[in-house]
Amino acid sequence: MTVDTLIYKSNTVQNITLKYLVYLPADYESSKGNYPLTLFLHGVGERGNNLDDLKRHGIPKCIESGKEFPFIVIAPQCPEGVWWSYRDYVFSLTALTRMIIKKYRVDSDRVYGTGLSMGGFGVLAMAIQDPDLFSAIVPICGGADINKLQRLSNLPIWLFHGLKDDVCPVESSILIYKILKKVNLNIKLKVYDNLEHDSWTKTYENNDVYEWLMSHTK
Repeated sequence: MTVDTLIYKSNTVQNITLKYLVYLPADYESSKGNYPLTLFLHGVGERGNNLDDLKRHGIPKCIESGKEFPFIVIAPQCPEGVWWSYRDYVFSLTALTRMIIKKYRVDSDRVYGTGLSMGGFGVLAMAIQDPDLFSAIVPICGGADINKLQRLSNLPIWLFHGLKDDVCPVESSILIYKILKKVNLNIKLKVYDNLEHDSWTKTYENNDVYEWLMSHTK
């Protein structure tokens, strides 16, 4: 993985700087084809200025341990004291994703989003703000503004949550599922009966999750 930086110029607050990790598939340099792109958003505990912290969990942890993926990964880091779901950070993440699509050989019909905890909130907020950005999303132990969920009626979504989560209660994902299943035929919910807040380790180690993501195109 390599390190890069985006400076997002906001219209409402001071400029937002996002540092991020980039992962390219092993055959990217020797190939001329386009690749799917997956945005990964970390949780509260990985905020700050040290990108190595992102490798504690999720897709960056899998990559660090030697797992290879057939898609490009970008993993930005959220500064201390703010949340991914804040309005200006939602816009900055969308700007970052669209910049990456132009900078690398990305198949724009296969752009995916996933995140854990705060990152689950973030990826849902991004999808609500821009429903056409992603081809499918996997929010893990997250939540969303339920008043705007109808904007996600056409987006494939696979929600994951631990039944015993005492940080972000499972009812958060259950409510999203119950509201959207009435209008969205491509929404799924997996509740792990014996897991607490860390429902992401098991999810990101499951190859079926990536196969499900990659099966969706715009």
